[in-house]
Amino acid sequence: MNSIEPETCKQPSPFHPDNESAYQQWRDRKLENYPEDLGGLVVEIDDPRNLTQAEFDALLQRARKTNMAIYAGKTGSDPDPQIPLAMAQQFGLQALNKNWLADDSGLTSLTVRDEGVRKHYIPYTNRAINWHTDGYYNIASQQIQALNLHVVQRAASGGENALLDHEIAYILLREKNPDYIRALMAADALTIPARIEDGKVARQEEPGPVFSITANGSLHMRYTIRVNNVIWADDPLTTDALACLKDILEGDSNYIYRGLLQPGMGLISNNVLHDRAAFSDDAQHKRHYYRARYFERLAGTDLFADD
Repeated sequence: MNSIEPETCKQPSPFHPDNESAYQQWRDRKLENYPEDLGGLVVEIDDPRNLTQAEFDALLQRARKTNMAIYAGKTGSDPDPQIPLAMAQQFGLQALNKNWLADDSGLTSLTVRDEGVRKHYIPYTNRAINWHTDGYYNIASQQIQALNLHVVQRAASGGENALLDHEIAYILLREKNPDYIRALMAADALTIPARIEDGKVARQEEPGPVFSITANGSLHMRYTIRVNNVIWADDPLTTDALACLKDILEGDSNYIYRGLLQPGMGLISNNVLHDRAAFSDDAQHKRHYYRARYFERLAGTDLFADD
């Protein structure tokens, strides 16, 4: 994935910082009738494994506008992994990122683990997880384009998620200072250090941009607000851009949606920015989410999908 506009893009992408006219036209369309709250993303459906055409169209319409949609299905606490897998397949998602801690299905069960290797990783604890996009540490050829979540069970208390469309974050930064976008598109804006295990390199150092443009002109974001095990480009413009982005994420923007998903609900998205509040379980409510990461975007949501 390149930090400049690829030659294969069939028309100028509005996300290129030099395409001001295309950007302004896209921005105005993007912000027109943008949902005011989380409820604007929700579609009530019957069975996520077999969407009706009307259900599919309603979810796609929201995903095209905001890069995400939330379904409220009737499967409740059914732990069948085919529920999120079938939902994803209906949106053209096939290339599942099967990480080493995933279930046999390829999904990742996000639930508190008190034993084994998982207990050492924050997603498997009840601790808060700060703002990020998934797979920011992946190599350039394996960037996560889509992130889906499905709720089997919620926690007894807490565990809310905040969501922000990465295209909105882009707009807010570009309106503040277009040079912020140029800085965050630099090929070395964000570097993940090499991971060393038993004296050997388990994962190579991985530099890359925060914002990049895909081959079809769409926007991808690679970001974490964490400060440990992350190396940011050491220049004043990048520092200012990151401070501005942090202010946005920690502020009260109307574009940040917050809410608690219930059993049978789920998120489909083009890997939008998100966080997770800390939570507490009890005997009846042990938080269990399925997480699925894909190397494709949701079908029908590419920038020029209508063209």
